[in-house]
Amino acid sequence: MIDRYSRPEMAGIWTMENRYRCWFKVEQAVCRAWNEQGVIPDEDLKNILVDVDFDVDKILEIEQVTRHDIIAFLTYLEQKIGVSARFIHLGCTSSDIVDTAMAMQMVQAGRMILDDFDMVLEALRELTRANQGMVCIGRSHGIHAEPTTYGFKFAGFYAEFLRDKKRFADALEDIRTGKISGAVGTYTVVTPAIEARACEILGLKADIISTQIVQRDRYAHYFTALAIAAGTVERLCVELRHLQRTEVHEVEEGFAKGQKGSSAMPHKRNPISAENMCGLSRVIRSNAMASLENQALWHERDISHSSVERIITPDSTILMDYVLHRLTRLIKGLRILPENVERNLWGSYGLFFSQRVLTALIEKEMPRQQAYVVVQKRAMESWETHKPFPDLIRDDAEIQAHLSPAELDALFDVRHYARYEAEIVDRVLSEQ
Repeated sequence: MIDRYSRPEMAGIWTMENRYRCWFKVEQAVCRAWNEQGVIPDEDLKNILVDVDFDVDKILEIEQVTRHDIIAFLTYLEQKIGVSARFIHLGCTSSDIVDTAMAMQMVQAGRMILDDFDMVLEALRELTRANQGMVCIGRSHGIHAEPTTYGFKFAGFYAEFLRDKKRFADALEDIRTGKISGAVGTYTVVTPAIEARACEILGLKADIISTQIVQRDRYAHYFTALAIAAGTVERLCVELRHLQRTEVHEVEEGFAKGQKGSSAMPHKRNPISAENMCGLSRVIRSNAMASLENQALWHERDISHSSVERIITPDSTILMDYVLHRLTRLIKGLRILPENVERNLWGSYGLFFSQRVLTALIEKEMPRQQAYVVVQKRAMESWETHKPFPDLIRDDAEIQAHLSPAELDALFDVRHYARYEAEIVDRVLSEQ
């Protein structure tokens, strides 16, 4: 998915050319380790450390004969490097190269995604501060509940994205793991020292123990961290979609000059960005399920995971990069409509004051269930007659016997619901 929200740098990580370059870097690192052990002569190492131009079509042509990607790659290197290439792949199995190189690519992609999280967080920080103090109706089950504020609303998403970033950073550190331990992880030719040194050269950690592969719980950690973050993206986008419904209309996505919403209805301004990201988030989560299925392989390794990872690894990282960029654009261009926020706040006749009245009656020693019945009766009357709830409460003789007009006035102050907003928002936005 390459368009104005995608970065060529992310897609470039997953090209065949970059894949071969990462494989070669792993092979070179192993050769350097062998050289330091006195096994590979300096002159041969010099020949191996040359910069090779990779002709992808040529390597794939060789693979048509070998039916093995690493052997085709090694054959190509022999043609380019010459006799010194005999030291390349010494003691290694294919997965030593593939898994270690994959770790390099996933780290490259992951670092870009961490930057993307920072971009989203900064946009949410600005949105939260810009709308702090705006009281709006809160909803549970889609029904008016009690007032909240846009500061509370957006700060909540900031906190969740911050947790997503921390989870992914942990997964990224987990995946920063290579292995050079041979055919079943027992170091038949290579040694733990060679493995440790090669991984150090590559900026990776050597796996504490491996089979023919790095175990796929590490991969599952990476992809599920992306999936959880995708869930947060969808939660925010679902909220924005609801808030853009005609009957609600508290926010609007940016709408460019000349943009069209419908081929049939010229009036349409649809929440297409939020809808698009909801759909893509589902793809990222689906890929996480595939990564979980990849954990259980036969014995020291089978190949059932490989074909899956060739799809989900580039797809999930490219999609997450795309989604976080597009989400940032959506957040920065989001328009809040205060007049509609105010209209919706009072659209349920002040029924949201019911808990405050209930609590006040209880504090005046009215039994809770009795107080509940009294308040509910007036609430249902307000709902059915569209009369303001505060007016019905003030006219209720039983309530008047317990609460003075001044006490009722204090209960019906909407600013009460925002009294801790500044404290909580500051607490959230101070988190790193």
